[in-house]
Amino acid sequence: QVQLVESGGGLVQAGGSLRLSCATSGRSFSSYVMGWFRQAPGKEREFVAAIARGGFSTYYADSVKGRFTISRDNAKNTVYLQMNSLKPEDTAVYYCAGEVAGSYAYITSWHYWGQGTQVTVSS
Repeated sequence: QVQLVESGGGLVQAGGSLRLSCATSGRSFSSYVMGWFRQAPGKEREFVAAIARGGFSTYYADSVKGRFTISRDNAKNTVYLQMNSLKPEDTAVYYCAGEVAGSYAYITSWHYWGQGTQVTVSS
């Protein structure tokens, strides 16, 4: 059983920064592709970023490219999402996801999910 626990969400002004963390249980973290999704009120959950097992390859949604950075520390079984230059439209619940089979952009491709952490960006 793999558990993912997000932290680091909160309220921030536009232009500010936040760093989300996702701590995982289990011994196989380094073998998992990890990702972040988000869901704004009234909208579908959408892909934000993903990182390969070794951390050498990363992938981003166009809406966050150049502002967000995904990283991982396999020794700590943790994946991070550094969010800079935040905009009000980044307001959402952010979810950590683990182990993908298929396209990382699709929700149904991911096996494990966290409970989410709220990020609110005020204008």
